[in-house]
Amino acid sequence: MAPQAQSQRSPSPSQPSGKGEVSDLKMQLRQLAGSRAPGTDDSKRDLFKKVISYMTIGIDVSSVFSEMVMCSATSDIVLKKMCYLYVGNYAKYNPDLALLTINFLQRDCKDEDPMIRGLALRSLGSLRVPNLVEYLVGTLGAGLKDGNSYVRMVAAVGVLKLYHISASTCLDADFPALLKHLLLNDPDAQVVANCLSALQEIWGVEASSSEEAAREKEALISKPIIYYLLNRIKEFSEWAQCTVLELVSKYAPPDSNEIFDIMNLLEDRLQHANGAVVLATIKLFLQLTLSMTDVHQQVYERIKAPLLTLVSSGSPEQSYAVLSHLHLLVMRAPMLFASDYKHLYCQYNEPFYVKKLKLEMLTAVANESNTYEIVTELCEYAANVDIPIARESIRAVGKIALEQYDVNAIVDRLLQFLEMEKDYVTAETLVLVKDLLRKYPQWSHDCIAVIGNISSNNVQEPKAKAALIWMLGEYAQDMQDAPYALEGLIDDWEDETSPEVRLHLLTAVMKCFFRRPPETQKALGSALAAGLTDMHQDVHDRALFYYRLLQHNISVANSVVNPTKQAVSVFADTQSSEIKDRIFDEFNSLSVLYQKPCYMFTDKEHQGSFAFSEELGNLSIGVDDQRVEANDEDLLLSTRKEDSLPQQTQGALVSLDQNEPAAAHAQQTNSVIDDLFGLGLSSSPSSSPSPLLKLNAKAVLDPTTFQQKWRQLPVSTSQEGSISPQGVATMTTPQALVRHMQVHYIHCIASGGQAPNFKLFFFAQKTDEPSNFLVECIVNTSTSKAHIKIKADDESASQAFSALFQSALSKFGMA
Repeated sequence: MAPQAQSQRSPSPSQPSGKGEVSDLKMQLRQLAGSRAPGTDDSKRDLFKKVISYMTIGIDVSSVFSEMVMCSATSDIVLKKMCYLYVGNYAKYNPDLALLTINFLQRDCKDEDPMIRGLALRSLGSLRVPNLVEYLVGTLGAGLKDGNSYVRMVAAVGVLKLYHISASTCLDADFPALLKHLLLNDPDAQVVANCLSALQEIWGVEASSSEEAAREKEALISKPIIYYLLNRIKEFSEWAQCTVLELVSKYAPPDSNEIFDIMNLLEDRLQHANGAVVLATIKLFLQLTLSMTDVHQQVYERIKAPLLTLVSSGSPEQSYAVLSHLHLLVMRAPMLFASDYKHLYCQYNEPFYVKKLKLEMLTAVANESNTYEIVTELCEYAANVDIPIARESIRAVGKIALEQYDVNAIVDRLLQFLEMEKDYVTAETLVLVKDLLRKYPQWSHDCIAVIGNISSNNVQEPKAKAALIWMLGEYAQDMQDAPYALEGLIDDWEDETSPEVRLHLLTAVMKCFFRRPPETQKALGSALAAGLTDMHQDVHDRALFYYRLLQHNISVANSVVNPTKQAVSVFADTQSSEIKDRIFDEFNSLSVLYQKPCYMFTDKEHQGSFAFSEELGNLSIGVDDQRVEANDEDLLLSTRKEDSLPQQTQGALVSLDQNEPAAAHAQQTNSVIDDLFGLGLSSSPSSSPSPLLKLNAKAVLDPTTFQQKWRQLPVSTSQEGSISPQGVATMTTPQALVRHMQVHYIHCIASGGQAPNFKLFFFAQKTDEPSNFLVECIVNTSTSKAHIKIKADDESASQAFSALFQSALSKFGMA
């Protein structure tokens, strides 16, 4: 008979094999506590290592606390460190146990070895038990006057720990005055740095409630202290130098001579090996010369070399941090960096985030003298096996073209991309060609000759397909197969999942109809019929708008869909100059890396108050850099009476008697439109799909249940909706939309954000059964768009609820 399989794995040697393991440790430690036999310290080390390893993996070893304290009576510095680590971990959670440590820590604070004195003082300050503050005061006072610099350094930080435990005790003991004395007189630079950090924090908090503390805070940035610290800056460690430089940046020199003195004194800090010191020095130089235009420009020239050296000499993470600051400077003064463009070329072994940042800077520094070289380099990246970089490089080429640099050659390069027969290259190029044609209509002949050979079946990405459809509609008279290509796309309407594509398709087929009516008449009828029954609110509304526009007046419809257009002069950046200036003011901080001011990722008010954690609580307020484009429908009201219809269009329509009564005129017009396009509608379509769903007006759902359901349920529907201009103007806070949706029995359970981004969570319930609908709605008022994600107990009803939600959203702000 085969032996029975082992039911349990062998215990790991680093973990207790049973409940008796900790008890055995306790007994062994007790035996060694009073022993002075040779080799005792080695045995204690082994046992201490086991205790620390158990504590590290989360096993409760607090039962050996007294034994660990007893074994701490040794001169072995390694044992002391492990004992202090153990004591600091358990004492702050068990104040009663902390009392056992006071005697031996106070005894160690008087040890002959300064290292042990310092470690004991640090551990005593780390207990953070309010009841033990009285024991800490005397020890800290002695530590600040200790003859060893290490002890004084620890004591300076200990004063700050005491302040956070009991501010009144710290101030009553007059510790800030002792710290200031050490700041100005201690020979050790690290003690001075610790005193400076502690005083800045203490007086920074107290300044709001005490005039004396406010004066002391101001005194820190007085000329004597600033010059004292600057003259000793070479003695400080790297991070202490950063602290000093940050303090100096708050100092306002009274004249230009003093500014030059400070800059000359810190000139060699630009050559420092530590990137933080270099960036802190650059920030100081930029701030000091902000009001001196000529000198400020010379500072840019001076800091280029140190920054470029740091980019090429550090790790990818450091390179990215430095590049982010360089990117900020490039955006402010691109011409000053135009000659250094080769330093921004991508290396094969750099990570994506570094390459992407370099591509953005290459785009910014491009000018008439270097465009050819930069575009040639970018075209090499377009053939890269790294698809994201290839996409970014194509976008960069397009951005340079939109800046009017060497447009002729760039258009040729872009058209060559279309011959590469790579899906992602074709997709990105189509989007860029669309933008180029909007800015440079004179290039339409060359571009359309190539675009006409692209089959819509080979373009799958929504933005690219939308761009192709836009060109088919805009240049239908120049593209022989445009009506038939659009007809093929309309035949696949049900398979098209992107509302953006369907919206562009409706507009394009309308444009094509007014230019080539006989060939497009059937396609327009099919598109309107499909749009009027579409579940997406925007698509339905646009189809309905076109249908009623055709009913109203054909000439007006033509002037709305095909107005006289002007070339787009500028593609605006959504990030305002005020935001960019705010980021520049926060140079050498995370704001530069995130490309947003600190309040956008630190202010709770800006982030929004959410009661939910994880995905419900993570609200991103940032706005990615993007171009703002005016859709064709932004010009819907700019009609021109003098625009005339093509004669073919007039012939395709039945002439109406202008003298007949208005009602008969409208009825006949409706009949003509329906017959012309084969719609077969017996009456005017409703303004929105009839709701097949009735919601409970008094629905109730607590946040905990909402959170549980949100985590458990799959996403039923995810799509994009639109908000009217009136709604955008109304939505200065989330509450405006909350009140509006409540009228439609859709209730908000959490909301937050600040213009232009808001995030809201809604819920609704059926009237006839306890079935819930959960909604995440992220609104961007700058684009008038809302991204909607719906989860439902009954997924079969999610489409009906989605239509109802979007219908309510589209009415937001409307009277």
